[in-house]
Amino acid sequence: MKRITIDPVSRIEGHAKIVILMNDEGRVTNTEFHVTQVRGFEKFTEGRPYYEMPGITSRICGICPVSHMLASSKACDQIMAVRIPPAAKKLRELLHCAQTVQSHALSFFYLSSPDLLLGMDSDPATRNVLGVIAAHPEIARDGIELRKFGLQVIEGLGDERVHSSWVVPGGVEIPLSSATRDRFLAEIPAAKAIADRTLQFFKGALDNYKEEISNFGNAPSMYAGLVDAKGNLQLYDGGLRFRDAKGKIVEDHIASEDYATYIGEASLRESYLKAPYFMPKGPVDGVYRVGPLARLNVADACGFPKSDAELKEFHERFGAPAPSSFLFHYARLIEIVYALEKMETLLADPGILETHIRATAGVNSLEGVGIIEAPRGVLIHHYKVNDDGAIVWANLIVATGHNNFAIGRSVQQVAEHFVKGDKLQEGMLNRVSAVVRAYDPCLSCSTHAAGEIPLRIQLKNGNGEVVDEISRS
Repeated sequence: MKRITIDPVSRIEGHAKIVILMNDEGRVTNTEFHVTQVRGFEKFTEGRPYYEMPGITSRICGICPVSHMLASSKACDQIMAVRIPPAAKKLRELLHCAQTVQSHALSFFYLSSPDLLLGMDSDPATRNVLGVIAAHPEIARDGIELRKFGLQVIEGLGDERVHSSWVVPGGVEIPLSSATRDRFLAEIPAAKAIADRTLQFFKGALDNYKEEISNFGNAPSMYAGLVDAKGNLQLYDGGLRFRDAKGKIVEDHIASEDYATYIGEASLRESYLKAPYFMPKGPVDGVYRVGPLARLNVADACGFPKSDAELKEFHERFGAPAPSSFLFHYARLIEIVYALEKMETLLADPGILETHIRATAGVNSLEGVGIIEAPRGVLIHHYKVNDDGAIVWANLIVATGHNNFAIGRSVQQVAEHFVKGDKLQEGMLNRVSAVVRAYDPCLSCSTHAAGEIPLRIQLKNGNGEVVDEISRS
């Protein structure tokens, strides 16, 4: 028996390793996706006032703090039992679209483009963002500019690019000025041009990755995402929809407070990352995916001309639903187009300049659930408070957690297809890591364990041999 360990998995946010077990014939028999870090936000927020939660939970991550701040604020809106002013909702959506643009740009240009532009089998010493800058300076520059645009919109709204406190329970802190609105509108055409160039380039390169498309996590699964009443893609609001592997809608417009009826949470022996599943089908058949690919598979349309045209072409090329997890990259670019169209529409609405931007109230409900679509998928914040508004219980289900079972299955499939024990090559192992990168996991966000965490402790001697072991399953 041969054991191959990829530690750490590179170009992801957070810490993970992959173990590949091979038999004497050099065939992969099993794989394990280990998430090796743990966070305790659910526990150490107990006792804090509910209105502090958006600021506290946004510190979970430096890449997607806006997502946690928004989901948390929506949960707090429910605790206050208020409907936020229309302008506040528009401004929150604008912020969230900017977050989506910058996060997707980070994933595509910085983390995954070395594989896509330089090749899965290229020299690992240069297969990084610096290698991309050297070989494809125009594309690298586009990636920098697109991410900068998203971050500057975030800064223009909340005065901070990272960890802003602008979104609060009941709305937002400061209204949008007409000068800032006009500046954003003036910058959108350049951002849209970058998104279109990148999308056209990537579509033209897809034929180079036929084998990866056919073997990167394309096992049947369900998909989950938010849609509006018309079935259009939603990032900030909407009801939760589950669609099966054949495209049939299984459940639709699930209200945020009902999520626990449909989403169960399992713990895995090999990981600090909990593994949600579609409860009516159980943890084996109820595996589902979230994120850009899932959202495009769940939604009937985007609701805007350019992104709708791209969505139609996407499904014509790869089916509806499109099964391959390699296509997360493609879906991410379509969502950038969608987010920019949405931002332009929001900014053109005169109501976004209204100065009534916050509803105020105290504790009117002892429980609140906030659900949004973070860039990586469905994000759930669920809080319970006492009469004084102090948190007595919190549960976070983060996008990468939803994908945990699917990532594990994808790692297994890629390893079985590409890794051959009789002639190991670095590019084989890079593909195993690349399928994880396709999901764009944010492990810093997602390691929030439910119940008692499975744990294994090994005692090894100086030769590395295991002499004793204790485990909790």
